[in-house]
Amino acid sequence: MQIDLSGRTALVTGSTAGIGEASAQALAAAGADVVVNGRNAERVAATAERLGARGIAADVGTADGTAELIRQLPDVDILVNNTGIFETRPVFEIPDADWLRFYEVNVVSGVRLARHYTPRMTGRGWGRVIFVSSEAGVQPPTEMVHYGMTKTAQLAVARGMAQEVAGSGVTVNCVLPGPTMSGGVLAMFEELYPGLDPEEQERRYLAENRAAGSLLRRLIRPHEVANMITYVASEQASATTGRALGADGGLVPTILP
Repeated sequence: MQIDLSGRTALVTGSTAGIGEASAQALAAAGADVVVNGRNAERVAATAERLGARGIAADVGTADGTAELIRQLPDVDILVNNTGIFETRPVFEIPDADWLRFYEVNVVSGVRLARHYTPRMTGRGWGRVIFVSSEAGVQPPTEMVHYGMTKTAQLAVARGMAQEVAGSGVTVNCVLPGPTMSGGVLAMFEELYPGLDPEEQERRYLAENRAAGSLLRRLIRPHEVANMITYVASEQASATTGRALGADGGLVPTILP
């Protein structure tokens, strides 16, 4: 299978590190005109230069930041809603402000962008909207309930949008990574297991946390999720819409997609 995204413009939010950066790289390798996004202008510029892409620094976790991004990039063919935040915190200690902040950054950011770009895709008869959700959306982690809540919400949003654009040539899907070896996870490892080397931190996390159910017996790497995202963005995935597609290493114990 040869994926060719030549002539397609792809926006990947939160793409200066981790899954976002890997996705931007994979989409660019498939021929897409990729736009890198993040809050830090220097990191955006450096990542864009490294990938041979364009860069737009804007905080899509806010309405003003999203408006600025749209002003600079009025139209895209592929939208990858990857921006997200997470933290571990006991559920009864999460204040209102954090519930609302997680919802706005993880869910509303993608809603705002899809609300702008998707109707333009339907007008052309082709487009891909991809929400980077998580296996936490179908099995909420006890230590991150507010995060899991936002990932569940993304599933409902994507399905509803897919139904709205039925028959248009535009697909809307979610990709659900499992625990992935990103910068944020490495920082969490340092909090959980200070002083241990990364390999030992990974082993401890696999043994002690929800990742213990992974059939891979390791954390996922960003490029592995990016491969799924690139496929979903392709012409070859034209019959896949309104779906939640796992890239979780078999962590979710189900035979249903």
